[in-house]
Formats: sequence, C-alpha cells, structure tokens
Amino acid sequence: MSNSAETTSKRPLRVAIVGAGPAGVYAADILTKSNEVKDGDFEVSIDLFEAYPAPYGLIRYGVAPDHPRIKGIVNALHKVLDRGDIRFLGNVTYGRDLQLHDIRALYDAVIFSTGAVKDADLNVPGVELAGSFGGADFVSWYDGHPDVPREWPLEAKEIAVIGNGNVALDVARMLVKHADELLTTEIPDNVYQTLKGSPVTDVHVFGRRGPAQVKFTPLELRELSHAKDVDIVLYPEDFEFDEASEEAIRSNNQIKTMVNTMTNWLVEEHAESEAPSSRRLHLHFLHSPVEIHDADGNTSGSGHVAGIKFERMQLDGTGHVKGTGDFIDYPVQAVYRAIGYHGSPLDELEYDEENGVIPNEGGRVLDAAGKPVPGVYATGWIKRGPVGLIGHTKGDALETIGCLLEDRLTLPRAPNPDPQAIIDLLEERGVEYTTWEGWNRLDAHEEALGAAWTEEKSDTGVVRQRVKVVPREDMIRISRDSTG
Repeated sequence: MSNSAETTSKRPLRVAIVGAGPAGVYAADILTKSNEVKDGDFEVSIDLFEAYPAPYGLIRYGVAPDHPRIKGIVNALHKVLDRGDIRFLGNVTYGRDLQLHDIRALYDAVIFSTGAVKDADLNVPGVELAGSFGGADFVSWYDGHPDVPREWPLEAKEIAVIGNGNVALDVARMLVKHADELLTTEIPDNVYQTLKGSPVTDVHVFGRRGPAQVKFTPLELRELSHAKDVDIVLYPEDFEFDEASEEAIRSNNQIKTMVNTMTNWLVEEHAESEAPSSRRLHLHFLHSPVEIHDADGNTSGSGHVAGIKFERMQLDGTGHVKGTGDFIDYPVQAVYRAIGYHGSPLDELEYDEENGVIPNEGGRVLDAAGKPVPGVYATGWIKRGPVGLIGHTKGDALETIGCLLEDRLTLPRAPNPDPQAIIDLLEERGVEYTTWEGWNRLDAHEEALGAAWTEEKSDTGVVRQRVKVVPREDMIRISRDSTG
C-alpha cells in the first residue's frame, strides 16, 4: 500500500481488555467516552475478554449473595455492555487460550484488569492443618464459582475468622447466618443445603488493632445486626483508644460512625436482654494470631484444627500495636483467614510477588528493566493491589486510559486488526467462547429458575429473583444455545 501510514491512522484503534469485572468494564466505558473519541480524533474498537463464561468478575464471584445494594452495580455494568459498542468474549482464559503475542498480533493495545482472587498468606504455624481455610476460597464456594468443588466441610461449632476487613465480615456473616434467610438471594442450591446443615454456634472475628483501626465499612458493620437469631458479642477490654485513635474518631466520620455503633452494641449487650439466640458472632480486637494447633498442641502433621492462640496487643499511641506478652487460646474447630487478596502472575509479563501486582507506572506495564512495554497497560487490583472499594477502580481506569490516550499516536500497530481475526483464532483453537447475547440467555435462564422455584414453593412466601447456574459446562451450553 502506497499510503499505508495514512490508512492505518484512520482505522479504529483496536484495544483488548483482559478481565470483564468492574475494572475492565470501567476502562472500556471511559475509553469509548473519551473526548478524543467523541470529538472524532479517532475511532476505537474494544474486545473485552473474560475467563468465566459470564461477565462482572468480582461482582458475580466475590460479593456475598446477601449484598443486593452492592450487586446493584451490575445494573450499571450491564448498561455499558448492552450498548453494543464493546464486544464481550467470555470463557477465554489468558495464558491458556490466548497469549500476549496472540493479542499483540491482533490489537494495538491491551489492558489487563484480571484482579486478585487468591488469599493473602497468613504466616503462622498450623495454617496448613485440616480445618484451616482461605476466606477467598470460601467466598468462591458460596458464590457458585464454576471452578471450585461443590462441597464445603461445614462441620465446626466454633470458628475463628482472621481479619478486620469487609471480606472477613462477609465470611463471618455467611457462616453465622441461618440459611433460610439467604433464600431471597441467588444462592446456589448446593450452598443453601450445606449452610442449612451447619452446626455452628459461635463465630469469632479477630483483628490485630483496635476498633478505630478496622478496615471494614459502616454498611458491612450494620449488616451484621440484621441477621436473625444471632447475637453480637463484644468485649470491654478490647475497646482501647490511643491518641491516634481519638484523632481518627474526631476527624473521620466513617470511623466515628463505626466506633459509635460498636460502643452502643457493647452497652446494649450488657443491659438486660431477651433470651439468647442460637448463634453468636463475636468481635475481638487487639488479637494477633500466634499459631493454629490440633488437639495435641501440634502445628503440623495430619491433625485437625482444635484451637488458635493469640497474643494480646496494645496500641502504641500512633494507631499501631505492640505485643503485651500475654497469650490466650480459643477452642475452635475451623479457622478462616481473610486478611486480604493477592494477585496472580500473568504469562509474558513481569510480576511483583510481594505486592501481587504487575509492575507499572500509572497503568503503563513495565518490563524487567523498569521501562514501559509499548501498548501494554493494567488497571484495577492487578495494577494497584487489592485495596479500596469497587468504586475506586474508576479512578484507576481514568489514569490508565489517560496514559493510553497519551501514547495513542506512538503505539505499535497490530499486523492484523480485523475484528473477525480473533473469532477465527478462537474457533481454530476450539475455544467455546461466549458472547454478550449468550450472557443475556444465561441471565434470563437464571431468572427463570428463580421464578420456577418461587412458584413451586409459593407456600413459603419467599420470592427468588434468580438461582445461579454453577457448572461451567452448563453456563457454556446455555450461553451458546441460540435456540434455547
């Protein structure tokens, strides 16, 4: 072509986004709405890849089913993808079905928004004993993740949850809540049946620091009090406030609200009350885990969790803690560690193991020498680590898309930008990819399952909006069956 540069500059910029959770959808939306696109400086063509057959990532597989307000974010994401200017390709796994060199051949730029799905490590003896679980694994199970076992061993009467963030409270609430309360949610039947058979009586949530240093939010805290037949138990000796704590309470309305809420619970608990509930949720502060052990006191071997030892901590004046040398042992038969998520490495990219992120500057992915890799970007938790709420990913996306737009005229152009090329490649490799139309079929199918359950169980008065389909093969079959 004699005028290839001019022709190339006029064709749409082809962008692949790997990960269709909030971070990926926000990035796609921001790019399509950028001033440069709206002003006609260039056109953009975006393909959004997802390892699961369904979109929404963390919203579908990382948020407790009894969080309807948080799951309402799905409505906003749905509107973005339903416009038709962003193509969704599900059931496509990076590193298996596609590699970076495949993407670079077909797209001018790629944005990784793969999130963080593994549990952060808890480095204490005994963490490998039977009955010690990762909170993220439990979340995946109760959210009907297609790639985890359908069974979960809920056999413990007394359970410890380590962590003071939203995930820890989600895990604790799901463990202590009576299963029938969850029937109004999209909870899969296998999860409902297992939770219904749980013998749990006491769930203990432990945090290293004080009540003013918790990482959960007022919404999460308030939801604990909504569970029926569950008492919340707090301990006066845990309510310690140093100078930094007092300042945080004065200057931060969110912290003030949470501390006031817990203090009120503490006062109400020690007032004259009604008959005790069948289950209790204990909130402990200033506890640092030392070891998990079996019935014989062993922290290794084939034994089962029988207890967990903590060192009592005290605030040091700065909001941090130091050990007191006093230890306390709690009899529990299961331990759930929920101290955070951790990202996973991605093929052909550098990886920061300590922080669980792809090394980057403002979203520009860096190579081993610390230099930006042309046309490769990151956003969301794989960019900044698993901190902050879902809404914070919008700020990430704005920064990353800003970098991409700055680089637009210097991006290495893909040899084969034809949108059909990726479809041909996936079909050639036998990848059973799903589409947005397929998701709408699966979405309607899950809602129909909910309606059928509601009609069959009409005598209960429970209305189910949907029942989640769990097996990957069923999700694929329903999504790809255009005659269904």
